[in-house]
Amino acid sequence: MHDSNLIRNFSIIAHIDHGKSTLADRLLEYTGAVTKRELKAQMLDDMDLEREMGITIKANRASISYKYHDQVYTLNLIDTPGHVDFHYEVSRAMAACEGVLLLVDASQGVQAQTVANAYLAVEAGIEIIPVINKIDLPAASPEDTALELEQVLGLPAEEAVFTSAKTGEGIKELLDAVIERIPAPQGDPDAPLRALIYDAKSDPHRGVICHVRVVDGVVKRGDKIDLMGVGSTYIVTEVGQCMPKPKALEVLRAGEVGYILAGIKTIVDVNIGDTITLSSRRAGELLPGYQPPQQMVFCDFYPGPGTETAELREAMEKLWLNDCSFTFETASSDALGIGFRCGFLGLLHMKIIQERLERESDVNVVQTAPTVTFEVALRDGTVMRIESPSELPDMSHVEHIGEPMIDTQVIMPADCIGSIMQLCLDRRGVHKKTEYLSPTRVMLTYQFPLSEIIYDFYDKLKSMTRGYGTMDYELTGYKTGDLVKLDILVNGIAVDALSVIVHRNKAIHRGRRLLIRLKKEIARHQFEIPLQAAIGTKVIARETIRAYRKDVTAKCYGGDITRKRKLLEKQKEGKRRMKQVGSVSIPQSAFMSILDPGD
Repeated sequence: MHDSNLIRNFSIIAHIDHGKSTLADRLLEYTGAVTKRELKAQMLDDMDLEREMGITIKANRASISYKYHDQVYTLNLIDTPGHVDFHYEVSRAMAACEGVLLLVDASQGVQAQTVANAYLAVEAGIEIIPVINKIDLPAASPEDTALELEQVLGLPAEEAVFTSAKTGEGIKELLDAVIERIPAPQGDPDAPLRALIYDAKSDPHRGVICHVRVVDGVVKRGDKIDLMGVGSTYIVTEVGQCMPKPKALEVLRAGEVGYILAGIKTIVDVNIGDTITLSSRRAGELLPGYQPPQQMVFCDFYPGPGTETAELREAMEKLWLNDCSFTFETASSDALGIGFRCGFLGLLHMKIIQERLERESDVNVVQTAPTVTFEVALRDGTVMRIESPSELPDMSHVEHIGEPMIDTQVIMPADCIGSIMQLCLDRRGVHKKTEYLSPTRVMLTYQFPLSEIIYDFYDKLKSMTRGYGTMDYELTGYKTGDLVKLDILVNGIAVDALSVIVHRNKAIHRGRRLLIRLKKEIARHQFEIPLQAAIGTKVIARETIRAYRKDVTAKCYGGDITRKRKLLEKQKEGKRRMKQVGSVSIPQSAFMSILDPGD
């Protein structure tokens, strides 16, 4: 007998490093879903990279059974990532749940991602259970943290559950709270089938595994199903749940979370957020899906030493089947050959993709500096998006350039407020508000251009706040700025791969720094090489690489001075002719040094 009142669907959300994956381990162990022998740390983080870096990258799920007042309940748990780059994974997990456990570290208090994730849960209209974790730490102050949660997010302090995921303290109370406070799923088992695909992953042997939340109806093996958004039809070969290892079941019913296998070949054939229904008894309308993830940061990947372009393409296609949240298209550069222009959700996402390419497919990758998308309004009224300075049309046709803006919340100790405000000012930040979360912690809200913070803002924030500062941001749209294209000329010729789009106020400083770097990297030639930074036709900075000079007067001693002068003039003429016909070879290291994110 299926009773949806005995099901609870919930996910664990928190700031990075507040103990989500450890809490998931403890819940699995406490309910006997895994034996002591099978249990390992970060049980649900199945990617090597996740275990090594100690972070969750992909949301993972497990179904567990728990006995409460002589009734056996099925709890479907989803462990989500905490890092801002994987924000979209969290929002997708919430669509499959009726409640969330909002985890807060008792020694660190409310952090930027805690606030952002709580707002996501409020928008989704689901129940929030505040959980104060790590109460076993010497520096823990759980009561103060609960009061801070109440002050910042309005979650009553007395409703907070105190736990230690490490020692297992408070786990029983937490499971009881899940059953008492998270509502049972609503859904009509007799209605036509509607199941939401909230995640999918490609398995080389079995095709695509669709992770679904069944909203209405039932689905079983042998059913003929339609993917409503894509319009394709398949036969179900298996349904089941992750316990946490996949376990095949007879049927999935309304309110349950599980997986469906239907011989779908590649992940390209599935849209996340799509609705599955039965071909014989179609549902009337689709479930509300998701916004596709928005790429925020772009950079180029080129094949490194010993790697061919074809190998790199194959490696990227293989990785894309597992993580379709990054994009790539072919790009070419005079300096680096043929490569790919890739879009990522953020800098950590970019680093992880590069690491996975090199590790899983054994390819070498040369990566350029990250850039953002700009919006260019032309004089004829058309608007275009460009991802690299080389795509910018002639400035005489451009009305204005817009850059992506973000709203940023920075949480930090109150004694660091002066230095952080100065850092924000240097990065063209516009102050919006200051809120005191407690006498010692403060939250600043700023609006920034995204291009100002994608390099090293986070690193600087961490070092200025002794590691206690945290930030969260969201894209708010494009804003017209006084932006210019900074061209770098080597020996009078503009080199496309070296140009950048910068704010006019920072152009001279940036241009000068780029030229000093180039000067170190380009070898001296037989003739003098001018390096120039220019906006349009106006040169704003210059460095000169001196020529090699042979001492032509060495053997000329005695006699009139005109003899020496004649030799020097002859040398000068030779250098001038050489400069006209000679070409400057720019080594790859020069391109890489100029693209160093430290700039």
